[in-house]
Amino acid sequence: MFLNKLKLNNFRNYESCEVAFPGNKILLVGKNAQGKTNLLEAMHYLATLSSFRAGNDSELIKWGEEYCLIEADVSKYGVDIELKILINPPKQKVLKINGLKKSSFSAFLGNLLIVNFSVSDLLLLRGSPSDRRRWLDDAISQVYPAYKERLNKYNRVKTQRNNLLKDFKGNINLSSNQEKLLQVLDEQLSVAGSNIVHLRSKYLKEIQQKAYEKHKNISLSDEELKIIYQSATTGDFRAAEDAIPKPEELLERFQEMFKQKQIEEIARGQTVIGPHRDDVGFMINGKNAVSFASQGQQRTVVLALKLSEIDLIEEIVRESPVLLLDDVLAELDDQRQEFLLKSIKETTQTIITTTSISAFSDEYLRDKKIYKIDSGSVIGGLINEKAYL
Repeated sequence: MFLNKLKLNNFRNYESCEVAFPGNKILLVGKNAQGKTNLLEAMHYLATLSSFRAGNDSELIKWGEEYCLIEADVSKYGVDIELKILINPPKQKVLKINGLKKSSFSAFLGNLLIVNFSVSDLLLLRGSPSDRRRWLDDAISQVYPAYKERLNKYNRVKTQRNNLLKDFKGNINLSSNQEKLLQVLDEQLSVAGSNIVHLRSKYLKEIQQKAYEKHKNISLSDEELKIIYQSATTGDFRAAEDAIPKPEELLERFQEMFKQKQIEEIARGQTVIGPHRDDVGFMINGKNAVSFASQGQQRTVVLALKLSEIDLIEEIVRESPVLLLDDVLAELDDQRQEFLLKSIKETTQTIITTTSISAFSDEYLRDKKIYKIDSGSVIGGLINEKAYL
C-alpha cells in the first residue's frame, strides 16, 4: 500500500494543495496550527470516510467556501488507483474511484488503508467511551469495509426509533399502530446492533493476541494486557477467553433486552441500550487500566494497539497500511519511541508530523523526504533544521 499523491481544495486551511510522497518515509515539519494534522486528517478521511476530529463533514470545508475536495493517487497490489471525495453539504458526499462514481461506502473503502497514531490517541484510555468506540469503529472499517454501512444503518434506525419514543411523550399505553411500528424498529435495530457487536467482538478477538505480545515486550514481560468489550445489552466479552458470540445469539439477546427496557425507554424518550452505549475496557495484570494504570502504562497499551492494527491489516489484506504519526514521537519516552521506530518495517510507508527535526538522528533523516508546512502551504526540498526557523 502506497500513497503517491494527495490533492486538496478548500479543505480546512488549504485553499489548494498538491503534494507528492516519493518514498517510504516522509516528514511534515512546521509550527503548531499550520496544517500538518489537516493533511493527515484528509488521508484518514480517504481511508475511513470519517474524521478523527470533526463532528460533521461541514467542519472540513474551508471557512467561507461551500465544498471541499479530497483526491489521492494510491498504489495497491501494484495497481494505481485514483480516489476522489467531494463534500458539499447538505448533499450526500460524492465518492469516485478512477473517475467512476460509487454509490456505497463499502465499494469505496479498502482502497487506502491507514493506521493513524496521534497525541489524542495516547489519551484513549482516559477519554470517553465515545472516543474508544470511534477508535474501534475506524479500525474495523479498515479490514471489513461493509462495517461502515452497517454502522450507518444502525444510526439511522436508532434516530427513527428515538423520534418515535419521543412522540409517545412518556405514555406507555400504546395504540395498536404505535406498538406495531415500535416492533418493526425494534427488529431492525436488533439485527443491525447484533451485527455490529459481532464484528466488534471478532475484531477485538483478533487483535487481543497481537496486542498482548507487543504489550508484554514493551513492558519487559512485567505486564499482561487483556481487552474486554463492555455491553449492557449482551454482557461483557473477554477477548482473551470468550468465544466470538454468534449474530443469531446476539439477536435474541437484543430482542429480549428491548422488551425489558420498553417502559424505561418510553419514559426517557430514547434508546438506552445498544452498541452506541458500549465501551472497551483494558485490564493490566487483572486491574482496570483506565482507573489504576499510570500515564506510561496507558501509553504502552495504546502503542501496543496501534502496532497490532498494522499487523492485523497486513494479515487480513496482505498489504501494509500507510502509518500516520501525528506529533506522537515527542510524547513518548525514549524506550517507547525506540520500540515504535524499530517496529516499523522499511516497507511500511510512514508519514510523520513534527515541530522540529532535531529529535531525529542524521542517520534516520538520510534519504527522507521532508516538507515544511506553513499556513496551509507545503514547501519541499528542505534538508536541515535552519530551513525551518
